[in-house]
Amino acid sequence: MESTIVKQLTVRGFDPQLESALRELSEREGISLSQAAVKLMQAGAKLKDSRRRRVIGDSLDRFIGTLTEEEEREFLAATESCAQVDPSFWE
Repeated sequence: MESTIVKQLTVRGFDPQLESALRELSEREGISLSQAAVKLMQAGAKLKDSRRRRVIGDSLDRFIGTLTEEEEREFLAATESCAQVDPSFWE
């Protein structure tokens, strides 16, 4: 049996909560509402792994560009000691 991809499907009856979740996913991931709907349906039907695949080090990406200049200065001052390297680690 050959698998057929349906190119278009009309779905009615979205409640406001589901519509909000679709729009949020669409905006967060920069995808269309249609792509967001497909992604949520695939996850709900357990057709694809619904867990977000993370790349090492992406956990703070959502904060990029959100600090004010003052917050940035405070953050850099507070973490300055973290920039020091212990020379014994390189022996």
